[in-house]
Parts: sequence; C-alpha cells; structure tokens
Amino acid sequence: MNIKEIKELIEAVAQNGITELEVERSGVKVRIRKQMQVARVTLSPLTAESSPVLGHPAGVSLAENSSTSTPVLTESPVESKENLYIVRSPIVGTFYRAANPNTEPFVSVGDAIEPGRVLCIVEAMKLMNEIEAEVGGEIANIFVENGEPVEFGQALFGIRPPQKA
Repeated sequence: MNIKEIKELIEAVAQNGITELEVERSGVKVRIRKQMQVARVTLSPLTAESSPVLGHPAGVSLAENSSTSTPVLTESPVESKENLYIVRSPIVGTFYRAANPNTEPFVSVGDAIEPGRVLCIVEAMKLMNEIEAEVGGEIANIFVENGEPVEFGQALFGIRPPQKA
C-alpha cells in the first residue's frame, strides 16, 4: 500500500460519512477512525484561500484528541488576523525538522525561504517524504515538535509572505 492509496482512503472516509475503515493488504494494516466532535468553525479569507485541506472544511484541521486517541475536527492554530500561509501535512506520519539528529533543522522561525525549499521530512511507512515550501516568505510559526506524529491536514508551518514596499 503506497501513500497515494492511503490518501485516497482518508479522502473517502472524510467525503462519504464513514466513521471507521480498516484495510489490510500485503501485511500492512491501516485503520482510519473519525469521531465527529466539531469545534467552533470560523471561515476567514486566510484559511479559505491560502490553506485548503482536501476533504475537510476550510479553517479546520485534524488533531489528536488526548482522551480517545482518534482524529477529531478542531480549529486551526492560526489566528485569523495574521496573514500566514499554512503548510499542512499531506500524509500521516512522523515529523522531522532535520535530515538526521546530528544536522541543523531545515528551517527555523525567522528564516527567509523561497518556493521549493525543503521545510521538513514526514516519515510514513519507512519512507522519508520531503515537504517543500509552495510559497516564499518568512517562517513565522512551527506548530509541531521534532519527532511528533502528524495527521493528514495538520498545520506544520506558518509562512508570512514578504512585505510589499
């Protein structure tokens, strides 16, 4: 089972009202559970235009619920008054800020970046997936700690666009 197939399963669960799906193929078992516990959802031009998440309402991201350990819908950690581009995880996996523990992080808060720059790695099923910036600007926020698990659509970075003169 590859990453594309897993993404398709996640989208199918989100779009078709399925609450739980378990698939086992070639010794790989994937279980997707959805608990509908909707928090306040606010739509803002920032989240509606600059950070779409496939299969989820704009302004909403997936996060872990500590009491049940299943994904639940929660508000994005970004304040709507900030004009940030949100980089979201395209897959479920483990977030790494550097290529290995002995090297400097790919980016830090305050770094100026260009489109295409590697921001982090998300490891999924022993595959290291480089996540690149789609826009240029300044790294304003890093929402995830090194080594933490991330969910599909979870906010990873907030990028502040360059200031216009």
